[in-house]
Amino acid sequence: MLGLDEQVIVALPELGHGLLMTLTLTVLAALLSLIGGQIICFLQLRNVWLWCAIGRLYVSLMRGTPAIVQLFVVFFTLPRLGLGGQPMLAAVLAIGLNSGAYVAEILRVNQSLVTRGQREAARTLGLNRWLTWWYVINPQVIRASLPMLVNEFTILLKTTPLASVVALTELTYAGQIVIARTYDATQVLLLVSAGYLLIALPLISAVRHLQAKRRAA
Repeated sequence: MLGLDEQVIVALPELGHGLLMTLTLTVLAALLSLIGGQIICFLQLRNVWLWCAIGRLYVSLMRGTPAIVQLFVVFFTLPRLGLGGQPMLAAVLAIGLNSGAYVAEILRVNQSLVTRGQREAARTLGLNRWLTWWYVINPQVIRASLPMLVNEFTILLKTTPLASVVALTELTYAGQIVIARTYDATQVLLLVSAGYLLIALPLISAVRHLQAKRRAA
């Protein structure tokens, strides 16, 4: 079968399970980063000094410290909350919260596309700052940010192997287990790489499509 070693073929279901775990982790962390990024972006755009400072501190903390350290902090904090022994939860929280800082910056940069006139019109209609953000500013910012957001989610996918340090059997960790058993690193790593490409290629294609669509517009 495709010239694969028999032991590697036997391990394909194990690698498939690792691929599924990686896909699940990527989707959940991306959702968390998108939600968290919108909240942090909103805080940074507030005129209230405290909220703005909290938003900026969060972004600086997430961008200025290693993701693996953040993962360890989350993993060893969860047992104190009665949520120990859940590597998937720790990985989703750590990777999602880390990516959320970058999402917040992407959204913050693009919020300038919304004109002052639109903001004033929203206030005239009786919308408060939060409703103006949610119904007027946020939809336009998300639309303008889509190529960069999808690119960020591709980077997030490549961050998921960090979860192996907390014993989450995602694709890379599954590959390491199979290599230790079969001693065939080349074939296993090629299969692992193919698995990541299987997830990443649709994201890369989406970025190119969105960029082409924006240029055409």
